This record gives sequence, structure tokens and C-alpha cells, in this order.
Amino acid sequence: MSALLDPVILFFVLGLLAGVVGSKLDVPSAIVRFLSIYLLMAIGLKGGIALAEAGLSKPVLVTLAGAMLLAFAIPLLAHQIVKRLTDPYNAAALAATYGSVSAVTFITANQFLGYAGVPFGGHMTVALVVMETPAVIMGLWLATRTRHQLGHSEASAAHAHTPLGMLRECLTDGGQVILLGSLVIGFVVGPTGAEPLLPLIKWLFKGLLAIFLLDMGWQVAQHLPNARKQSPWLLIYAVVAPMLHALLAIGFAWATGMSIGDATLLAVLAASASYIVVPAVVRDAIPEASPAVFLGMSLGVTFPFNILIGIPLYYGMASAVLG
Repeated sequence: MSALLDPVILFFVLGLLAGVVGSKLDVPSAIVRFLSIYLLMAIGLKGGIALAEAGLSKPVLVTLAGAMLLAFAIPLLAHQIVKRLTDPYNAAALAATYGSVSAVTFITANQFLGYAGVPFGGHMTVALVVMETPAVIMGLWLATRTRHQLGHSEASAAHAHTPLGMLRECLTDGGQVILLGSLVIGFVVGPTGAEPLLPLIKWLFKGLLAIFLLDMGWQVAQHLPNARKQSPWLLIYAVVAPMLHALLAIGFAWATGMSIGDATLLAVLAASASYIVVPAVVRDAIPEASPAVFLGMSLGVTFPFNILIGIPLYYGMASAVLG
């Protein structure tokens, strides 16, 4: 319940309620775009700084390799399931959504482990960044492939026609450039060099994230009528998939001898769905997909499930397997 009283979460609820009651609340698109850029930059810098502090030791590299593996495997697994439940473009968007990660869920899990007195490595913040990019790349690649298969000539003309071209398109997307570039900058300058930016990336982060989620809540509410028309199997997937993905992460943690704290955070990352990167990128890159589907499932179902049930469940699973 204390997690639900986080002001960031409450601002999402406020936006959702405002949309449900028909409020005219609407954050200007230019501000939403700015917030998307800021959040990607802040997450990238934090990850780079944490990596610089932790160093590239063997346990860190093994963890990051596992995170990268999960970030590619989960979108493919998700796509194989959801393509049978919805149209190809929404399936691609969902693959990116559930393959990517939620910073808010990750932060809540950090607080949970802190309250429980369970130690975890600072390099897990890097895993957060590492797991965002591959999932988005996979989602955009799946959408581009769908355009080619369906013969949408106008859409295909705006996208590359070769695998390397599609990869280049994904990597040069503005959001990905900011995220990856910020990660490199944070690693190069380290905590000392990034000190002048601390007010921007630390103290302002939660407040600006609250505004972003306020808009996300309002956006989800606008699409709720369409979300009700979706297959009920999608809603079931939004609850079952996080637990399945968490099991994959804990299995990797068991095989590589990770600590309970690190395994819990890796499971949380695998089980979460993106509320920042995917809304920032998919809205522009896959306009054929409906926000009612990928935002409705991730924010409306998976997010509260992970906050209320998922995080303690994944910790219990990791303790049972690794304890």
C-alpha cells in the first residue's frame, strides 16, 4: 500500500481518473516530447554512472549478458503468443512493450529490497538500460517486416528494406540515440564528472516522471472504450506473462549463481513492461498500433499487478530457488 501512495503512481491515477470523468486535461504534445527526451537521458546517465562505479567485473558482465539475452528472447516469445490474439502491428508493439522494462517498477523493487534489508548490486541499474534497447529494436523490426509482408508501399518506402537497414533505422531513432548516448557519456565522465548534472538527473527526475505519467494516465483513459473491445485473452496475458518472464530470469540467475537481491531485480525487469521508452518510440515508429492496446495492458493491468503482487512474489521465488 505504501508503494501505491507514491506520488508518481498517484499522478498516473489522477490522469486516468481525469480521462474517465471526461476532463479536458491534456498535456501539450511538445511538453510530452520534452519529458520523453529528458527521461531517456536521465536513465541513460544513471546507468552509465553506475557502470563506471561498479566496473566491468565478471559478475557484472554475466548479469548484463543475461539481461541482454532476456531482452531479445522475451519480445520473440511475446510476439509468438500475442500475434494470435491481435493484429500484427499491435503484436509488434506489445512485443516491444513486454520485452522492455519499467523504471518505476524497478525503483519500487529497489525500495522493497531496501526495506527488507536485502543487498543488491548497483550495476543492476545498467541492466535496466541494457534491457530497454533490444526490445524496442525487435518491436520496430517486427513492425517493419509486417509492412513489407502486407505490401504497404507508402509505409515501406519510409523504412529500410534490408535487415541491416532496418537495424540502422532502429538504432538511429531519436529516443535510442539519446538513451545509448547518455549511457556512454555517464560511463565516460563517471560520478565525479556528472556531479553538475545531479540536480537534473536525480532531484528533478521523479517530479518530471510524475507529469509524464499524468499524461499517460489521461491517454489510456481516452482509449479505454477501444481496449474493452480487445480479446479477453490479452488481459489474461498481461497477468500471466510477467510471471513467466520472471521465471526465465530466475532460471538464469540460478544457473549463474546470482545473489537473491540481484536475481529479484532481474526478475522484476523481465516481468515489467515499459512505460517510458515504448510510449516515446512506438507512438511515432508504429503509428498503426493502438495505444489502447499496449498502454492499456502495460499500465492498466501489468503495472498494478507488479506493484501489488509481482515484486514480493518474484522476491519469494528468488529466495526459494537461490536461498
